Amino acid sequence: MCQLLGMNCNVPTDICFSFEGFSARGGKTDDHSDGWGIAFFEGKGCRLFIDPKPSISSPIAEVVRCYPIHSNHVIAHIRKATQGEIALENCHPFRRELWGKYWVFAHNGDLPDFHPQCMGFYHAVGKTDSERAFCLILETLRQRFPEGQPNVKELYLTLREITDLISIYGTFNYLLSEGEHFFAHCSTKLSYIVRQAPFAAAHLIDQDVTVDFQELTTPSDRVAVISTTPLTDNEVWTQIQPGELLVFQDGLPLKFT
Repeated sequence: MCQLLGMNCNVPTDICFSFEGFSARGGKTDDHSDGWGIAFFEGKGCRLFIDPKPSISSPIAEVVRCYPIHSNHVIAHIRKATQGEIALENCHPFRRELWGKYWVFAHNGDLPDFHPQCMGFYHAVGKTDSERAFCLILETLRQRFPEGQPNVKELYLTLREITDLISIYGTFNYLLSEGEHFFAHCSTKLSYIVRQAPFAAAHLIDQDVTVDFQELTTPSDRVAVISTTPLTDNEVWTQIQPGELLVFQDGLPLKFT
């Protein structure tokens, strides 16, 4: 299976610490070596870096590890291929436009026999089940709300419906954002932590690196980090329940019913 990493916060924040440990799983501490990618939202813009090389040895990943890009929404992915060859077009995250916004999506899992027909406006470029699922999500939203983006509750409930339909085909852990809201769905394995005052030191599992967040934050900062498995060994992470869809805003998880 692939690995997911996400960040949602109330002030622009860099992901260097989390990405340091996460990227080690792409060929050093784990065998997810079939490519990687990361997307940063900055206002209406979105920086996207993808590479079919393992993240532990990718020169582009080294830039990301060292360059403190600040963002309120970040989605990263390390790939272990199940469908589609090792190629740039099959690397996550995937990015498309809807309602005048960039949408970014990354998937962990496998959806055997998932071949939706009549996709309409959106078409997959690569050969992954993940990109096909993303296209179906956006096509459904586009058709359901032709006048523009609905409020967050309507959006959540529609995503819940689409997610349940796609999940029938297999494992469907994913992260999705349009730069305003951040959605995380757990099919089998996904955890999160909310860091806020009083801040403390955190130590990575995959690298011998410790950061004292009290030295890098203000009392009003709040950051949610979402990962396939916990990135640190001295903090308490919350396991998202299988079948649960959360939406994060300003570093806090919300759930609509």
